Amino acid sequence: MTKKRALISVSDKNGIVEFARELVELGFEIVSTGGTKNALASAGVPVIGISEVTNFPEILEGRVKTLHPNIHGGLLAKVGEEGHRQQLEEHGITPIELVCVNLYPFQQTIAKPDVTVEDAIENIDIGGPAMLRASAKNHEYITVVVDPVDYQTVLDEYKQNGRTEAATRRKLAAKVFRHTAAYDSMIAEYMTNLAGEENPEKLTVTYELKQSLRYGENPHQKAAFYRKPLGSAFSVANAEQLHGKELSYNNINDADAALQIVKEFSEPAAVAVKHMNPCGVGTGKNVFDAFTKAFEADPVSIFGGIIAFNREVDAETARKLYEIFLEIIIAPSFTEEAMDILTGKKNLRLLTVPFNQDGKAEMKLTTIEGGLLAQEFDQYGFDQATISVPTKREPTEEEWEALKLGWSIVKHVKSNAIVVSGKDKTLGIGAGQMNRVGAAKIALEQAGSQAEGAALASDAFFPMDDTVEAAAKAGISAIIQPGGSIRDQDSIKKADEYGIAMVFTGVRHFKH
Repeated sequence: MTKKRALISVSDKNGIVEFARELVELGFEIVSTGGTKNALASAGVPVIGISEVTNFPEILEGRVKTLHPNIHGGLLAKVGEEGHRQQLEEHGITPIELVCVNLYPFQQTIAKPDVTVEDAIENIDIGGPAMLRASAKNHEYITVVVDPVDYQTVLDEYKQNGRTEAATRRKLAAKVFRHTAAYDSMIAEYMTNLAGEENPEKLTVTYELKQSLRYGENPHQKAAFYRKPLGSAFSVANAEQLHGKELSYNNINDADAALQIVKEFSEPAAVAVKHMNPCGVGTGKNVFDAFTKAFEADPVSIFGGIIAFNREVDAETARKLYEIFLEIIIAPSFTEEAMDILTGKKNLRLLTVPFNQDGKAEMKLTTIEGGLLAQEFDQYGFDQATISVPTKREPTEEEWEALKLGWSIVKHVKSNAIVVSGKDKTLGIGAGQMNRVGAAKIALEQAGSQAEGAALASDAFFPMDDTVEAAAKAGISAIIQPGGSIRDQDSIKKADEYGIAMVFTGVRHFKH
């Protein structure tokens, strides 16, 4: 009986010896290259070297070995057609029925902190993708395997049916094209960054499935959570879940929002988020103090919210957290006693994120129907702003602290956004209103009597002086805003009229 031929060439050798050994028992002869051939031969698996098939040695340090008609003819031949069979016979080419290939470890290589450009370039696979794409194109006749997780499925079907099912071959081919597309996308991103291209004519991105979700924003919407390969470790996408039920679509969005806000602080801080907007932010001498202030900022909205800390959660704080219904708590870590307390709530999700690692600079991608918007994340801070004080009165030292806190928070609030704050906590937040004075009225109403002597931050300039008027009547003593309106002088005049210190930053912080 003529043996069936399988070509195996893998960088990821997990399970490959066992897979090849079972293929031999199923009547396959194995053709292989370099390190894979050595691994199989060392394990006692009979194997034919690629040079024996091509009648040509591997050359150029292994850069050229499989790019040969004796290989690609065997991969691309429609063996069900007489004309193709005749040509194979004429040129002495043996058809290949099964291909098992995975690629040079480009991702693992560029993940190394000390990787050189030369190492990265050398780990761009050429022959592997060519073999995979050829085999996947010809999946009517060829079973192509790129992922070790599929070895057993292939073996089971061969044992049961003598070959794989057509539907299986198509699924495996689709996985191959996803795999090679993702591989090329990572190379394209690396090379684009290397070349310093900011807005390439084509944007190629790839993400890996982290988890399938029960549903999206609403139960009738399907959804899944994908993670960027080599993306920022300082992210929800790479957080470790220590306890609680599976994250939902809305949980993930809210958790990301909370994490982005708490990153703003170097001192102990606690951030409460609801529907991707902060509802309470506090700073203090420790996490208990910070959380107490965040809770006091809005004890109603925090119910069912997400809390993020930038310090380890201790037992004292955990006991206070336990009293409230929360969806998620994010922190660098939890003490053992805090874990004992919080795990008493079986559904409460506890996440840890490595705050000791810097987040990678990434682009923010927002899809629209039929397209995609790409921009930098808004990481512009107070220290980078061009600060000026156009009013007669300058802020006091305590007012400056409150203004800086409000300015750090307002860029994370949906526009139009207003934040009323003291020196160590938010007092009122107005989010997502169609006009600025409307957002101010919400924030001031929430702050109530605490607005007396507090600061007000706006994410964009005042188009007229009505917001200053409302702030003054509520007792606000200092305002921070970008400035830049053609009617700035009206707002300055109104602030001077009430003795308010106003600060211009020259920086707008819209968040849609």
